[in-house]
Amino acid sequence: MKKYTYTEKQDTRSGFGAGLAELGKTNEKVVALCADLTPSLKMADFIEANPERFFQTGIAEANMMGMAAGLTIGGYIPFTGTFANFSTGRVYDQIRQSIAYSGKNVKICASHAGLTLGEDGATHQILEDIGLMKMLPGMTVINPCDYNQTKAATIAIAEYEGPVYLRFGRPKVPIFTPVDQKFEIGKAIMLNEGTDVTIIATGHLVWEAIKAGEALEEKGISAEIINIHTIKPLDEEAIIKSVKKTGCVVSAEEHNFLGGLGESVARTLAEHQPAPQEFIATKDTFGESGTPEQLMEKYGLNAEAIVAASEKVIKRK
Repeated sequence: MKKYTYTEKQDTRSGFGAGLAELGKTNEKVVALCADLTPSLKMADFIEANPERFFQTGIAEANMMGMAAGLTIGGYIPFTGTFANFSTGRVYDQIRQSIAYSGKNVKICASHAGLTLGEDGATHQILEDIGLMKMLPGMTVINPCDYNQTKAATIAIAEYEGPVYLRFGRPKVPIFTPVDQKFEIGKAIMLNEGTDVTIIATGHLVWEAIKAGEALEEKGISAEIINIHTIKPLDEEAIIKSVKKTGCVVSAEEHNFLGGLGESVARTLAEHQPAPQEFIATKDTFGESGTPEQLMEKYGLNAEAIVAASEKVIKRK
């Protein structure tokens, strides 16, 4: 089993900020909009270098989405920035009508996603956003796992024509992917090959899946671990190939099990390769206040939960 290590932790939102700053230097069509949360979205470097390409909309997220849609008509590539809750739930009508329906080239960049927003609590956490966005026709949905991958994804989506939802987070998490990686939209990444169980993870749960794989190896269980950074379009070929070999799967995400990555995996398997599946996700609930670690443990979104689910699903084969 391949061993993964890290030398530092960093928040994925800072990866977005670094990617946006890089785009400011390399792509003159990129513009940024923010709903009064520039420090939280790490947009300072882009704004300092490109003040004429930044629009502060204030706490008016619906207007921000409309402005972004309009900017695409002039050939610009707008990146909107606010918390995931306000990037989706608050402005779903504007996204559906003004961006998705007409295929506008808007990049909806959403920070503080999931439970790990932490102490701000349930009103600011969102566990439904992946479902909301993946159901919009033509919307690409991306959920990278660490700083380096988020930076690479931010840069990559500027070259992609069409609406994108890019989801990232607040807490500092291990950096374990390559610095100068090529981000391929819709292409899963095989982290470890195995024979007993497939673990498919996204976002913050990828590192937890790696830790779970190590723990399972100590138990004599061979886990195949796949990083699904693009939830839509889903790399169905990679999923089918893996589950055909292992015969069972665990999906892991910081999201409601209704409407998330796990359901997309289940649909794929139902159509092409029926197999037992266990879901690591929140179970139809809102979050609450607490540290990220406390919340991940309480809601079963960590390596220990993945290990238990893997052992359970293997017995169902």
